[in-house]
Amino acid sequence: MPFILAIETSCDETAVAVLETPNLLRANLVFTQIARHRPFGGVVPEIASRCHVEELPGLLRRAMSEAGLDWHDLDAIAVTQGPGLASALLIGLAAAQSLALRLDLPLLAVNHLEGHLYSLFLDPAAPQFEACTPFLALVVSGGHTQLVRVEAPGRYRLLGQTLDDAAGEALDKGAKLLNLGYPGGPVIERAAQGGDPRRIKFPRGQPTERIGGLDPEFCFSYSGLKTALLYHLKAQPAAGQPPELAHTAASYQEAVFDALIERSARALAREPVRFFGCCGGVSINKRLRAKLADLAACAGVTLLLAPPKFCTDNAAMIAAAAACQIPLVPGAEKIPRLDAHPEMTLATRGGDFPRLEK
Repeated sequence: MPFILAIETSCDETAVAVLETPNLLRANLVFTQIARHRPFGGVVPEIASRCHVEELPGLLRRAMSEAGLDWHDLDAIAVTQGPGLASALLIGLAAAQSLALRLDLPLLAVNHLEGHLYSLFLDPAAPQFEACTPFLALVVSGGHTQLVRVEAPGRYRLLGQTLDDAAGEALDKGAKLLNLGYPGGPVIERAAQGGDPRRIKFPRGQPTERIGGLDPEFCFSYSGLKTALLYHLKAQPAAGQPPELAHTAASYQEAVFDALIERSARALAREPVRFFGCCGGVSINKRLRAKLADLAACAGVTLLLAPPKFCTDNAAMIAAAAACQIPLVPGAEKIPRLDAHPEMTLATRGGDFPRLEK
């Protein structure tokens, strides 16, 4: 079966994976840069890019060693083209194109968000992607919060998205206001343990105007939530200190997640599907997973969740998304000229790269 080497450098994780198609993961390595960005309270693009340059060569060699393969055993190279930080994406693209040229292999460009959709199917116990379509997916990754209807591989319809901050960004900024550190999701989850999620009534941020043709019923807004937390802390400074801190963190986290659940429930009520998935780094949160399980049970659908190790950015999901591009269209350019696509959406999917035979 074909072997795909995949590279992911869209933000602050440097990742390499080797996939034996269709679904045998031979190697999956991730170097996280959190410690390097923590002093700054967020991702610094220049630091991220330099770290990719430092770590990627070693990860490539280790991945091939763990996979037990020689470079000439590979059948294709896959790489994230976007969305992400332009300077970070360019590191992976340069490495992937160099390998493809040196080894004379097809180069497959992958949409990072599409990769997250495929992460739902990396667990050996998960059903096949095609067997679940059409399904609804809630993408909560980094700067993205979107509700997507997945018709088939490569066919997606955006139902709703955030109009300002993503859920992950709201957690990061909330953690900063609470002086909890970075990244926000894990530190707020820890601080919220034992807290009452209903103690403080924070807003759920429901947009009312149609923007970009999207139904506001399926869209999100977190700017008002952050402001509400800021003013609450100013009015009641004790809310940011133990023991009240646990209640504040739990209530803030609950407001972030309630918005996700409410919009997803509306989408499931409208869309006749049998499966509902949630993917991306925020989906690691145990409280969110419990609320998603309750939602799926009430809606009568099967819940798809990736194992935690595949929720944050990784190259295994990039390899899985790339696998659907094999076989290549006869006569297609084997090694296309690729550039970073920082604003790539699921609608654009990818750049000028070979496609599946239809």
